[in-house]
Amino acid sequence: MQTRNILSAALILMVLAAAAMAADITGAWSGTASMGDNQITLTYNFKQDGDKLTGTVVGPQGDPLPLVDGKVDGDKVAFAVNVDMNGNNAKFVSTGTIKGEEIAITTKVENNSDFPPIQITLKRAK
Repeated sequence: MQTRNILSAALILMVLAAAAMAADITGAWSGTASMGDNQITLTYNFKQDGDKLTGTVVGPQGDPLPLVDGKVDGDKVAFAVNVDMNGNNAKFVSTGTIKGEEIAITTKVENNSDFPPIQITLKRAK
């Protein structure tokens, strides 16, 4: 019986430690993506509240676009951005991994296999 209590307490401590170690990515993050011969700098302003992620991304056009469907699960992050491309809506879906002060993201256009995935590594903006 006492062994079971010790194991239960140890399990609870591990869960609490994992939750405490989960990174809060709130703040500005920036990185450069390659699209063909073009280099595009993107700046994300994340706001994390538990596992919910909101914020904006600013690209070369300078207009902030809101993040939708954002979530953080441990070291995994996912969100999307809706973009008007010449009158057609495109949803850019991003998934990634938080690695300390970097976030490695892969972005794909939903329902468009002609658009190759974009890889970008974000770093906290200073």
